[in-house]
Amino acid sequence: MKKKLVVALLTGVMTCSLALTGCSKEAPTSVENAVQTDAGSTESAEPAGENNSQEQIEESGAEDSAVSDQAAADEVAALIDAIYVQERTEDTDAQCAQAKAAWDALTDAQKELVEGEEADPDYFGRDTGDASKDDPRNQDDIGENEILVVSFGTSFNGSRADDIKGIEDAIQEANPDWSVRRAFTSQIIINHVQARDGEFIDNMDQALERAVANGVKNLAIQPTHLMHGAEYDELIESVEAYKDQFETVKIAEPLLGEVGADATVINADKEAVAKALTEAAVKDAGYEDLSAAMGDGVAFVFMGHGTSHTAKVSYSQMQSQMDTLGYDNVFIGTVEGEPEETSCEAVIDAVTQAGYKKVILRPLMVVAGDHANNDMAGEDEDSWLSMFNASGNFESVDVQITGLGSIDAIQKLYVEHTAAVLED
Repeated sequence: MKKKLVVALLTGVMTCSLALTGCSKEAPTSVENAVQTDAGSTESAEPAGENNSQEQIEESGAEDSAVSDQAAADEVAALIDAIYVQERTEDTDAQCAQAKAAWDALTDAQKELVEGEEADPDYFGRDTGDASKDDPRNQDDIGENEILVVSFGTSFNGSRADDIKGIEDAIQEANPDWSVRRAFTSQIIINHVQARDGEFIDNMDQALERAVANGVKNLAIQPTHLMHGAEYDELIESVEAYKDQFETVKIAEPLLGEVGADATVINADKEAVAKALTEAAVKDAGYEDLSAAMGDGVAFVFMGHGTSHTAKVSYSQMQSQMDTLGYDNVFIGTVEGEPEETSCEAVIDAVTQAGYKKVILRPLMVVAGDHANNDMAGEDEDSWLSMFNASGNFESVDVQITGLGSIDAIQKLYVEHTAAVLED
């Protein structure tokens, strides 16, 4: 009897419980936090407050990471800007090493964020060729006779080896009894090469001090500069402070020789450069001669740097030289647009008016460095390549990124200039 009574009581309790549940109008608020779905079934879910908190944590973490990445990139940008200067100090070597170490510590994503007054990801990240192919020519044991080859310089490793080293090698081969050494006048470039590639190149003071320390008696200086411009003037000033340290000091002519009074003045140096450059450009374009290129509607545009210095007339003289030689499909331009008739817009108009439908751009510069790769052949809308294409006046616009220094005939001209001062 007792057992039957217990069973009956339990059965009654369960029945009442089921009845109460079925009559309730409220959604269940316990037991796994059930949630009614559109299909009428129930799902379990995290509490809304906990879900929002997790999303906020993740968003906050992403924001913190982005801030941290930008901070790291900004630090490197500041270090690059600190060595993007024309003055060398006692801290320069340490600053170059610090900038490179900080860059190497960045992630690939952080490197893309580097942006400063002068800094950008290309400062350390751009591939400009193999630096090991170059020779800084900063060795001691010079001897009594030195030829110091002075260049503005370039941070493009391939061009530095092909153009500047090419000239230096040619001068050394022609003068085996003299020691050929190097100096750059741009400390900005020296720092760039040193920080990125670990290659130490002397500036003018360092090179002259090295010569003095090595007991050099006879110093000949061959500038690779194009003309008697601002850089050439600065070179003269630098040498002036050291001239009493040597028995003889001689400075050779730059590539284009004497400037002359006006645009009509040309000389043997300008003629030699005009012929060598045009011949190389025609050959690289695949034509037998300039006449064949002209018959195909091709114009060659040689882009120089340009300058506000009085020596800017040299560019006008080069155009006069091309005209005198009968090179009617050759045009001279400059990045700076000085002289005015050498601006990109002016050259585009001149080529258009002459009726040429194909254009080949090539630098009128000793090295094919930053100006050739960016100002002439770059992807930005203000590059010469982009502007010629944007004009819509031409069927094709091609580029030849080759410096003057790699042309054998140009190297020979520098050798002749050096020989002239050694024989004086």
